[in-house]
Amino acid sequence: MSGIRWTHVSYAQRLRFGCGAIDDAGREARDFGARRMMLVTSRRGRESAAGRRLLQSLGAMLASVFDGARPHVPDSVVHNALRQVRDERIDAIVSFGGGACSDLGKAVCYAVEQERGGLGKTCFERPAIPHMSVPTTYSGAELTPFFGVTDEAARRKSGAGGPTIAPAAVIYDPEATLDLPPRASAETGMNALAHCVEVIWSPARTVEAEALALAGAAQIQRWLPRVVEHPGDIEARTAMLGAALLAGRCLQNASMGVHHGLAQLVGGHTGIAHGLANAVILAHATRFNADAVPDAMMRLAAAFGREDGDAARAIDELRGRVGLPARLSQCGVSAEDIEAVAKLSSSNATIAKNPKPVSEADARAILRAAF
Repeated sequence: MSGIRWTHVSYAQRLRFGCGAIDDAGREARDFGARRMMLVTSRRGRESAAGRRLLQSLGAMLASVFDGARPHVPDSVVHNALRQVRDERIDAIVSFGGGACSDLGKAVCYAVEQERGGLGKTCFERPAIPHMSVPTTYSGAELTPFFGVTDEAARRKSGAGGPTIAPAAVIYDPEATLDLPPRASAETGMNALAHCVEVIWSPARTVEAEALALAGAAQIQRWLPRVVEHPGDIEARTAMLGAALLAGRCLQNASMGVHHGLAQLVGGHTGIAHGLANAVILAHATRFNADAVPDAMMRLAAAFGREDGDAARAIDELRGRVGLPARLSQCGVSAEDIEAVAKLSSSNATIAKNPKPVSEADARAILRAAF
C-alpha cells in the first residue's frame, strides 16, 4: 500500500435526492443562472408523468424541447440537437431520461465548448453551457464528465469529454423511476454494477472511488432483484437509485477497462442496449482479470457476501435472478459481430486502461465465452 499514489478530482456539482426532488428542478436551474433552457429527452420521457412535472417546474425558463434522444447517441442526433441549441440561443441544458439522454446532453455541451474555442482543461473552470441532469434509470451517466457517441456509418461507438462537461446539477427522484419497466431496470442496474466492478480493479482508482464502488456493488446486489420483482416498491426504487448514484460517482476517479470497452463496441456495432451488453459480458471479463487483481476480487466477492471469493459467479447469479439472457447469441449478436468487435478492440482506448493487457485474441476469447 505504501507505493500507491493518486490524485482525486471533485467536480462542482449539487445533487438533490428524494421523492419529489424533481419539483425543485426550476429552483436549481435558477441558481445557476439559466434563462433559456433546452430539455433533452426522448418522446416517451417527455410524455411521462415525471416529464410533465419537470416541464411544470422549469416553467418559463424552458425555451425549447429536443425529444429525439436515441440509444447509443448516434452522431446525427447530436448534430440535430446542437443545431437547435444554436437556432434558439440556448444557455443551459436539462437532460431527462436514461444514459442516452444524459450522454446526449453532455455531447451537446462538449460541442458548444469546442465551438467557443476549446474545452476547459481543469475542474476549476466553468462550463461554457451548464447542464442539469434528471436520471430515470440506473446508468450513472448523469455524474460523469464523459459520454459515448456512435458513428452511424462506421457502426462504431467512441467517447469524449472533459472536466467541465460533468453536469453541474443532478436531480434524483425515485418517483421518476416507478414506470421504468423491469427489463430496463435490470439492464441499467447491471450497468451500474459493472461500473462498480471495474472501478474496484481500476489501476487509476482513488480510495474514495473504491469505497463507493464496494458500497454500490453490495447495495445493487441487495436491491436490484427486488426492484425487478416489485417495480412499484418505492423503498426498493429509492435504495436502488442511491446505489446507482454511488456507481456513477465512483466513476469520477477511476478508469474503465476491458469490460466496458467491449460492451461499448458490441453496442455500437450491433445496436443492442448498453446495459444488456454489460450484463452478459461482465462475469466473463471478471474471470479474465481475476489473476491480475486477486485482492480486488476478494473485496468484490466479500461485498457480494461470498466467502469463496468467486465474484464472477456472484455476478452471473445476479444476472440470472433479474431475468437477463446469459448469452450474446440470445440478444441478436452473431458470430460475425464477435469477430468484428474483436478486431476493433486493439485500438479501443478504454480497453487499453485495463489492469491486465488485452490482446485481440484475449478480446475474442472473452466475447466467445459470452456468446
